[in-house]
Amino acid sequence: MQYLKILLLIMLTSTITFSDAQTLNKNQSFTWGELPAIPDKFGFAGSFSGVTGGALIVAGGANFPDGGAPWTGSKKVWTDKVFALDKTDGEWKLVGKLPEPMGYGVAVSIDGKMICVGGSNELGHSAKVYAISYHKGELHIEKLRDLPQPLANMSGALVKGKLYIAGGLAKPDAQEAASVFYNIDLAKGNKATWNVLETWPGEPRMLAVAGSCSGKFYLFSGTNLFKNAAGELERKYLTDAFSYEPGKGWKKLTSLPKAVVAAPGPAYANGNSLLVFGGDDGSLAKQAAGLKEKHPGFSDQILAFNVKTKQWSVAGKIHKEIKADASSNPNGSIWPAVTSSLVMWNNLLVFPSGEVRPAIRTPRVITVTIHQ
Repeated sequence: MQYLKILLLIMLTSTITFSDAQTLNKNQSFTWGELPAIPDKFGFAGSFSGVTGGALIVAGGANFPDGGAPWTGSKKVWTDKVFALDKTDGEWKLVGKLPEPMGYGVAVSIDGKMICVGGSNELGHSAKVYAISYHKGELHIEKLRDLPQPLANMSGALVKGKLYIAGGLAKPDAQEAASVFYNIDLAKGNKATWNVLETWPGEPRMLAVAGSCSGKFYLFSGTNLFKNAAGELERKYLTDAFSYEPGKGWKKLTSLPKAVVAAPGPAYANGNSLLVFGGDDGSLAKQAAGLKEKHPGFSDQILAFNVKTKQWSVAGKIHKEIKADASSNPNGSIWPAVTSSLVMWNNLLVFPSGEVRPAIRTPRVITVTIHQ
């Protein structure tokens, strides 16, 4: 019977599926798969990803187009390319360009559009907001109201049609992460304005994971910045968690068992649980520069927060296949990615591209189906 279910899933989604399935509980399991790869040799981190016109859209992001890394003297380059995948067994198309190269912002999909908020490029951080729509092969970009300030590496989620943005980094040389919280009613289109809200009762943070469930906004983990004894900036990995209910304010929640910095966002609401896929737990942060191409990658754990019991649990593991030549040929392996997105498309949870170890991106587009 399980074989027939998997075979039916293949027929319905036309994705490549793998044989491993981790148990979430007695009634749920994960089946992992893969869509066609982004048409770039290296892939991108920090892309805007979403759904419009029935197509999966991946726009912007950054990589090292010479295949190098900061420690080899390579320079990060941002892209303005916008790719679309019309169907699961189709091919990616280059359908247009962003108004400028940009990445590391927030993207959400609503009312047939993908909303792209803030981000960064080689010139600095941005407050710009765009609504992208794709219809019959045509890409349209509409300018919306700017954020109250430039931000990159923030987190965001939709709650009852309103977009909430939390934290981030105000400028590339900022000495501390941002402690800001905004929302906007997207139903008002280009007439909508941003509201400045009270911030969470905790440290400033960037690269946190946002989520939405039962009319509440959730904020998990993230990292702040501090100066070490040598006067150099370091990341402080955070494990605290908060919820925000409009009209009632913030509540501090049970802390995560470990940090999930830059995990794909937003968290996925599955019944009474919010699922967080992977992330950087900080355990190798101080060794990353020395490990270089021998870095083993980021966490493959899936954490679940039960919004009723307010407790965390380990829900399973992300599928990965790290091969013997992973050091020299990272894209030959399958890794959990950070600075990626989580997009619901054609009954699949999709993780397009992302960073699989420091400075290394992947063009792979990984999917997962949660079976009830």
